[in-house]
Amino acid sequence: MTANLFKQTRIARDPVNGWSLTTLVFALILIGPFGALVITASGDSGGLWSHLMSTVFPRYVANTLWLMFGVGVLGLLFGITTAWIVARFSFPGAKILEWALLLPATVPAYIIAYTYTDLLEYAGPVQTLLRDLFGWSSARDYWFPEIRSMGGAILVMASVLYPYIYLMARTAFRLTPASYFEVAHLNNRNIPFTVDLPLARPAIIAGLALVLMEVLSDFGTVEFFAVETLTLGIFNVWLGMNNLTAAAQIAGMAFIFVLALVVIERIARRRQRFNDTAGRATTKSATPVTGAKAALCILLCLLPIVLGFVIPASVLLSFVLKGLAITNLDALAAATFNSLTVSLIAAIAVMAIATVMILATTYRKHPILKVLTTISALGYAFPGAILAIGVVSFAGGVDRVAAYLGASNGLLIGGVGLLVLAYVVRFQAVGHGAVTSGINRLSPNIMSASFVLGRSFTGSMAYLAPPLLRKSLMASGILVFVDVMKELPMTLLLRPFNYETLSTYVYQFAKDELLEESALAALTIIIAGLGPVILINASQRDKT
Repeated sequence: MTANLFKQTRIARDPVNGWSLTTLVFALILIGPFGALVITASGDSGGLWSHLMSTVFPRYVANTLWLMFGVGVLGLLFGITTAWIVARFSFPGAKILEWALLLPATVPAYIIAYTYTDLLEYAGPVQTLLRDLFGWSSARDYWFPEIRSMGGAILVMASVLYPYIYLMARTAFRLTPASYFEVAHLNNRNIPFTVDLPLARPAIIAGLALVLMEVLSDFGTVEFFAVETLTLGIFNVWLGMNNLTAAAQIAGMAFIFVLALVVIERIARRRQRFNDTAGRATTKSATPVTGAKAALCILLCLLPIVLGFVIPASVLLSFVLKGLAITNLDALAAATFNSLTVSLIAAIAVMAIATVMILATTYRKHPILKVLTTISALGYAFPGAILAIGVVSFAGGVDRVAAYLGASNGLLIGGVGLLVLAYVVRFQAVGHGAVTSGINRLSPNIMSASFVLGRSFTGSMAYLAPPLLRKSLMASGILVFVDVMKELPMTLLLRPFNYETLSTYVYQFAKDELLEESALAALTIIIAGLGPVILINASQRDKT
């Protein structure tokens, strides 16, 4: 039996096999767009790059930095305040608010931008009501903040992105050992500023990094509000000036921002450790509050929920109930079918590829494959517009090789396959993280036990992986499905001609000031986002 176990274990560690070769192929395909982006950016832009540097590029950078700063500050205010309230106080409705504070995450930033513009513009219901109440006849009679501005973009984006900070801060606050508070209390220290915030700081910074990545990758909001950022510049140069090389060079500059955020997030996670030396670690119980204090807690928690979810959802629902949401049912049905199809295909592909790659690198023990697998999961750090350039350049190279070998021309370019490839590259990190988490929870001896029972490596994987990784795979599949449904920049850039998804369907109508026509499609995207919110809340409740 010992000899058989040794033999099977040696085979499991043998790097030359089908699993390793398959993993290598997947890794090279997923990494290909990264390399293609670098090659494209190193090309000649025909003098356009120097022209951009002397004209609009400084404005792109300045606007991007201001937007990131504003959204970061307001997101921290919303996220930390609400997380601390639900973690430290018990009041009527606290459990409901704890769940509801994640609801704004279901609303894509571009959708909330469209709804707030419809609500607050000059011809919208708010300003119309003010003119009727006070007898104003024109915009010269009163002042009203312009929603289509940098300030408006900061408000709407922070209202839907703060849940990243809220979720991580809430978990950190609740996991802080009670002994820390006892020591602070004995020394008459201010507990929120000497215990809560310092210990939760790494988690807060990690959440902030994710928020800023989303800000950097946003296209729909900045384009609608005419805020010229690096992402909008990529679109303008690529589609408006038909210069892919210059667009790739702007993307390369934008990636410096992304790289800085990734480094900050990794450093924060590395420092997210503290130890309680007590014999039995306990966490601090929530303090019951009533009366005015409870009312204040409820009000502070309701504010971001109303701004980020209730108002946009109500505006869209009102359009649907008034019968203004559908003019072409066939077009909406086609967009819905396309969204469901590509989202499902991308989710299945991400889960399958992640499973194969993580199982192979975990049990085959090949260091090079492990590094390549890790690199292949970096797509989520790239904004959609940046990654789209790499994907289209990579796909063009694949098509040229395929044509040279006698295959049909246009294997990827111009087809839905290009879109699916882009989704898989971008969201591979979701599947990678979920499957890795599931594998880490398994006993290290489980494979050896399977070998003792006479199963091969492939047989063991086929028998053990589905039941043992089912929850992790389902979680990653749901997250990828919803992320693909909401994705706008890559879909706009890479979709086939006349191919609409729900996100592009909403965009096409909203940019023409016809939000009512796309209200049902926008609500469908929001409803689809409820799945991950429920999933995340359930998992966090289990941990805390």
